[in-house]
Amino acid sequence: MTDADDADGDGPGDAEYVFGCRFRLDPDVGGLRAEPNEFETTLFREADPPGEEGWLFFRDNLWHGELNDPDYFRELTEDALGVTVLSVDFRELRTDQSYLDALDAEIGANLDLFNADGVPEVRSKYLGSSIRVVDDTSDGR
Repeated sequence: MTDADDADGDGPGDAEYVFGCRFRLDPDVGGLRAEPNEFETTLFREADPPGEEGWLFFRDNLWHGELNDPDYFRELTEDALGVTVLSVDFRELRTDQSYLDALDAEIGANLDLFNADGVPEVRSKYLGSSIRVVDDTSDGR
């Protein structure tokens, strides 16, 4: 989604999942080493628009604001980055209010997907208290 998509108020807004990642460089070439060889970084995954393919990422990967299968997620991250990943942890869903409103509406319309009685229960079950509403998700704040 571009800023223009949401500028007219028609789009669902912007959101991203934020993860902490610790990784190690293990050079394959003999005689080559890295020092330091372990690093920490922050990874961002764009949140899919509510109702579109991939929007259930939070349901499928999180439980009470934590990764529900850290080893599996670490392996996926390792494959994506091409380095040895030591750990990955979920930090937050960083969202603007427009996206959060659209997400809540989509959750409310699909409560059967969550085995829940309401949107607050779904948020708590999967995201815990790890939602941060910001004015703009593209500036890294």
